[in-house]
Amino acid sequence: MAKLAFLGLGVMGYPMAGHLQAAGHDVTVYNRTGAKAEKWVAEHGGQAASTPVQAASGAEMVLACVGNDDDLRSVCLGDDGAFAGMDDGSIFVDHTTVSAAVTRELFDAAEGRGISFVDAPVSGGQAGAENGVLSVMCGGTQESYDAAEAVIGAYARICRRIGDSGAGQMTKMCNQIAIAGLVQGLSEALHFAQKAGLDGRAVVEVISQGAAGSWQMANRYETMLDDHFDHGFAVDWMRKDLGICLSTADENGASLPVTALVDQFYKDVQKLGGGRWDTSSLLKRLQAIG
Repeated sequence: MAKLAFLGLGVMGYPMAGHLQAAGHDVTVYNRTGAKAEKWVAEHGGQAASTPVQAASGAEMVLACVGNDDDLRSVCLGDDGAFAGMDDGSIFVDHTTVSAAVTRELFDAAEGRGISFVDAPVSGGQAGAENGVLSVMCGGTQESYDAAEAVIGAYARICRRIGDSGAGQMTKMCNQIAIAGLVQGLSEALHFAQKAGLDGRAVVEVISQGAAGSWQMANRYETMLDDHFDHGFAVDWMRKDLGICLSTADENGASLPVTALVDQFYKDVQKLGGGRWDTSSLLKRLQAIG
């Protein structure tokens, strides 16, 4: 069992840190809103710290799941950042979905302090975090990944090293690119069924057992048909992720026409007031336009 720190107690980080404490690790948590950290301690045990550097002090491994590139920099760098409190030979594991550029920047900054850095974005949503069945895609040295893998296993269904620093984030981009097209396709199928006067549930019962079946279909069709979108991975966050995908595609020459189109569809959902709706709310856009 290890002495750990966990930075960021959002809808993903809160249960992930809980799984670590339940596995027997000694976990100190930090959250920008201190009341959330105190609530976590009351529920799970462990300790709360008022700054990232305090949380990281003496920890063998520091894990983070925050919002974006700037949030990650803020918890890593500076006098109050985690790196300032981490010992030589310790490991920083980043579960945030961020750009590969900031990952490599922080990998270099950590290396300069004798700290290992593993980029380890996750997929599986809030339910996956709560149930401890996330997919974790990692980048970094083999040695640092090997040391982190058993700890990450507390909330992972699968955890794999894809390659060197940044490879985990690149793989998460592939994940979001695939999801964007799947959710749009599912939304169009359900919209078409509604327009055709079909029973959407009966349609999905049949087509989900064939080649059209997907995680999105199995886990989202009922809430979509019930017009319930106040849950799950928010449109605002998906647009952040797709922006990273599209920016990286500009750099590496990849062509992402469907991703670019769906990103604009999500912009339309935001205009409908759905920035915090689940990503399956693409159906709402289709219903709004006809």
